[in-house]
Amino acid sequence: MLEYLRDIFENIVSVFMTMGIVDYIDILILAWLIYKGMKIIKETRAEQLIKGIILIAILFFAANQFQLKAMRVILETFLNVGIVAILIVFQPELRRILEKVGRTNVSGITRGFENKSESEITNCIEAVCSACEQLSISATGALIVFEKETKLGEQIDTGTILNAVPSKEIFGNIFFPNTPLHDGAVIIRDGRIYAAGCFLPKPQKEELIAKSLGSRHRAAIGMSEVSDAVVVVVSEETGTISVAENGSLTRFFTKDSLRKLLTERMIPEKPEIKKEKGKERKKKKKASKGNSEKEANN
Repeated sequence: MLEYLRDIFENIVSVFMTMGIVDYIDILILAWLIYKGMKIIKETRAEQLIKGIILIAILFFAANQFQLKAMRVILETFLNVGIVAILIVFQPELRRILEKVGRTNVSGITRGFENKSESEITNCIEAVCSACEQLSISATGALIVFEKETKLGEQIDTGTILNAVPSKEIFGNIFFPNTPLHDGAVIIRDGRIYAAGCFLPKPQKEELIAKSLGSRHRAAIGMSEVSDAVVVVVSEETGTISVAENGSLTRFFTKDSLRKLLTERMIPEKPEIKKEKGKERKKKKKASKGNSEKEANN
């Protein structure tokens, strides 16, 4: 037994000894891709799909290893036809995965506002925050989507194009009960109310969402799962302001906290400001270390 383990160890060492820098880079890239892939499929039906494929691969290997002819024929037949069936059955999940993979943010600038001045973006955010505060007081339901890198043309096609300058009054008119557009979502593009009355996708794991959350909150979570949009929701029952991002919902925002979050998400920090903040953090760390050393000496 010890000799067997020693042989395995020696083989592993010999493999690492023959590897070059390119091989290590290759392994790191592959590991990073696998990690990202696992993060993308986590908590989706595609996760069950991957588990099933792994199980079939293990069974196929075992059938070949132990010469199980009947099992091998069945698995070969399944693999020949099963790939097409998997693509059809899991088309929505595969589409969402590809959408997530396709999102890029190389420039670090929100595409939806890249051609707009900072003042226009600030005015848009202020109008949304003021409207949400008023709608919250009157317990009027609202659903507002801030488009970012992922374009929402599919959702925009389900609504009515407005292309209007945002204001508290316009949001009040759109979401006023029993008006034609009050049930759908407003989509903000380029700092303007681009469309209203839009329908949003359902969440992937609807059964895991709290039953106390209504259709607007579920639609907000669903939209944030398949895009990088920031979705603001005002509850019709309680007037609570919530924000959905990356498939998760954060509740109990005020006008000020909502303004702060939207500003962070929609207005990119300038490089010089980032550098200044970095320098300030380093100074604070050095100061805290110096103080702790003095306390230790005393």
